[in-house]
Amino acid sequence: MNGILPLWKERGMTSHDCVFKLRKILKTKKVGHTGTLDPAVEGVLPICIGQATRLAEYLTDAGKTYEAVVSIGKSTTTEDAEGETVEQDSSHKSISRNQLLEALSQLTGEIEQTPPMYSAVKVNGKKLYEYARKGETVERPTRKVTIYSLELLDEAQTYEGEEITFSIRIACSKGTYIRTLAVQIGEKLGFPAHMASLVRTASGTFIKENCVTLQKVDEIMSEGKIDEILLPVEYALSSYPYIEIDESNEKQILNGQVLPKHALLKENDKIVFGKQQKAFAVYSAHPTKQGFMKPEKMFPQ
Repeated sequence: MNGILPLWKERGMTSHDCVFKLRKILKTKKVGHTGTLDPAVEGVLPICIGQATRLAEYLTDAGKTYEAVVSIGKSTTTEDAEGETVEQDSSHKSISRNQLLEALSQLTGEIEQTPPMYSAVKVNGKKLYEYARKGETVERPTRKVTIYSLELLDEAQTYEGEEITFSIRIACSKGTYIRTLAVQIGEKLGFPAHMASLVRTASGTFIKENCVTLQKVDEIMSEGKIDEILLPVEYALSSYPYIEIDESNEKQILNGQVLPKHALLKENDKIVFGKQQKAFAVYSAHPTKQGFMKPEKMFPQ
């Protein structure tokens, strides 16, 4: 069994819970997810099965799209609705649409984020949440992420009250913490804030409409129709240029040899070689040999 399962992760489960359940449903151990979603978050979670697990890193690195509700007026230990209150501002607030759009504009593009203490980022060999659960705080590395677009989904002209909430859609690079982004929006507006809820609506080329729930997978598996929902490994490579293998390079590529650098690698970091649209190898520029390329992934046929 090889392929990519476009799973819709429901709230209340960890990404690892999904993998554990799928191993039992599909009766195979070679199952891996492509990017952690917190238990309180639902959404698109592509699952790699069999040979497709070789591609998990590509899917993890792909851009993501989320829809979030931001709450202005309170910050929490976890930066989402699950945590304890850190700061609360109960004053009556009035924020214009223009003020909000300006704050979102300032956080679009390349920005810096400090991962929250309740996260899986490792510092000195331990995950940050392990420190946080003991009440410890450690210095965290600041990282650069890219917010490709930040769209306000509400149409109100003015947002008023002790607590203000609004919905946003975020297209971003891997490693972006939407919880932290919600806090940053609050900082731009001058108030404590947290992320009230979150849904991942897209992961790379996978969208909600492609996805199935665990219950649906179980039903389809029991009917013996799992191949109807498994996507081929090529689906994960569709954003890279594809080159048909011919007699001049077939032997070298099948043997995973280093080759002269292909012209398409000037504008792309990877290219795919295959036969009849079936991927055989992924090549990238050689890290030490100028003008050459080497196989990054091979798919035994």
